[in-house]
Amino acid sequence: MAIHDVELKELQINADERGSLTEVWRGDWDFYAGGDEPEMSYFSVTYPGVIRAWHRHTRGQIDHFVVPHGKVKVGIYDDRSDSPTQGELDTYVIGEGNMKAIRVPGDCWHGFKCVGDERATLINFPTNLYDYENPDEERLPYDTDEIPLDWEEPPHE
Repeated sequence: MAIHDVELKELQINADERGSLTEVWRGDWDFYAGGDEPEMSYFSVTYPGVIRAWHRHTRGQIDHFVVPHGKVKVGIYDDRSDSPTQGELDTYVIGEGNMKAIRVPGDCWHGFKCVGDERATLINFPTNLYDYENPDEERLPYDTDEIPLDWEEPPHE
């Protein structure tokens, strides 16, 4: 069972002799329903073995991750006091070979690691605009004792 409010969406890859086309956001998907519509989008490129963790948002932001190139291991830790899955930790590998979008409740601690031998590109569709003057982020180091994840452990799939 996944952490409460975390969702995965299988992405359809349309491939032919020219290459492929994969839709990563559609306004008619239930995945983005109920106030989850993105306010912006950005992508990051991460080098093999690099860990970008941990952070969370406190102003209602929901992130939607898609990895069109490479692979990442996403970690999500639920320490929300009002959540039925409080104390749960989930990991997912998404990207090439497992093309999915993942909905990340921003108030859960989350981060990712580039796995494999090549760079990974992660696209995020957050529901809030980034505030340069007052960023909505709390941070912990990737190796904190507060979250029970060893980034070297094989992920649950």
